[in-house]
Parts: sequence; C-alpha cells; structure tokens
Amino acid sequence: MTDEPIKIAMWSGPRNISTAMMRAFENRSDCRVIDEPFYASYMAITGLDHPMRADILAHHETDWRRVAAELEGELGGELADDPDGQLPAGPTLYYQKHMTHHMVPEIGRGWMAACRHAFLIRRPERVLASYARKRADVTLADIGFEQQAALFDHARALTGVTPPVIDADALLANPPVMIEKLCRALAIPFDSAMLTWPPGKRFSDGIWADHWYDAVRKSTGFQEANTAPELEDARLIAVADAARPHYDYLGNSAISAN
Repeated sequence: MTDEPIKIAMWSGPRNISTAMMRAFENRSDCRVIDEPFYASYMAITGLDHPMRADILAHHETDWRRVAAELEGELGGELADDPDGQLPAGPTLYYQKHMTHHMVPEIGRGWMAACRHAFLIRRPERVLASYARKRADVTLADIGFEQQAALFDHARALTGVTPPVIDADALLANPPVMIEKLCRALAIPFDSAMLTWPPGKRFSDGIWADHWYDAVRKSTGFQEANTAPELEDARLIAVADAARPHYDYLGNSAISAN
C-alpha cells in the first residue's frame, strides 16, 4: 500500500450484482464507497425519464466536472460524508461503483487515469430478466454492454494493463475464490469481511436505492443465481442477441475460477 488511497473503479451495467459487490467492498474496514457518481449527470445530460428522476437530480451532483474532480480527490463531496461517524479515518481504498451506460460522450474520461479499473459482466439474459421487472422499456443502450466494451478498451489503453474481468455467474458460484482473485488482480489485500455484510440500508446508497435495491438490502452475502431465465418477449431477445458479442468480448478476459 502507498500513502495515497487506491481508487478502484468497478464498471458494470445495471442488474449485474454491482450493488452486492459494492456492499462487499464497503464491509472492509479500510474502504469507503461511492454509488454511481455520474447518475445525476447522465440524467441531466440525456433528459431520460428514469424512475425517481426528480429525486436523483435534486439529491446528487449534476455537473460531471465536479463529480470527476471529487473522484480525483480534489473535492470533499459524497466521499467526505459520514453522518454516523462510522467510516474509517484515512481509508486506504476508495471504491467507485460505475454504470457503463452513464458514460455518455459529454462526460470526460480524464479522471480515469487516477484509478485501477475492473469490470463486472453478466449474461445478457440474466440482466434483461431482472431489468425488465423494474423498467418495462429497455434498449441495448440502457444495459451498457456496448459501452462496457468501449470502456474496457479505453482503460486498457490508458493504464497499459488488461483490467480484471469478473463474470457474475463465476462469482456467485464461488465467492471466496473469485473475490480473492479479484483482490489479487487489483493488487490489494484480500479481506474475508467482503464475503458477508449486515442487511439493511446504507447512507452511501444513492437516492435511487428505494426503487432498485430491495433485494440487496435484504441480503447478507453473495447469493447463488437461480437457473438462467428463458426470455419470451421478442424485444428482450433481440436486445440480448445484440448484447452478446460485447459480453463474449469481455468474457475472453474473465478471471477463471480454476
């Protein structure tokens, strides 16, 4: 470890156990997390009608430049909040949970040079089956597969190393092994506290948690996935087919459980 906190940017699409992964890092005694920091900026730029849109814009920073400055360590912002006085003083890790579809072209990428990057992928069918239960209309752009592949290439070119990729199915099948391998790939110590966490709300959760995080708020650890869903809606099948090449591309770099 160095004196400068290590900044970890984890990239995934929605409904990809990304909040469970955030819980795992947050349960470390040396780590602070920030939840989807560019969500409000994305909403302000695109004008899209997402659940809780007004609340998101009212409660979170909409200027992506201020968000980027915070992620680079120039501002206090949400990473400085500690209403219960429970966060570690002088943490050695800052964990950023990012949604790939939030990174529209208007949002700069320069801040990424300050981070170590990792990518969390999940089979398109699983993503869509979960997403469609929360938001009926869904496009390829909404689930971030194409953007994830582009960000993977950008992070690799920026850092000169291939970022670690974790497949959700492999992680859920063997959390201890996969979390330890992820930590090793990120050059941080493994902490067994990442495998379980207390249920309930977190002040670090974005305001959107009331709509999206009901399951993870009941969880106490990574839960093995059920049998892969069979999509029946032709529109969802078409989106899954369009997403699969991008999923396969990142899957070629996925960490093996063996």
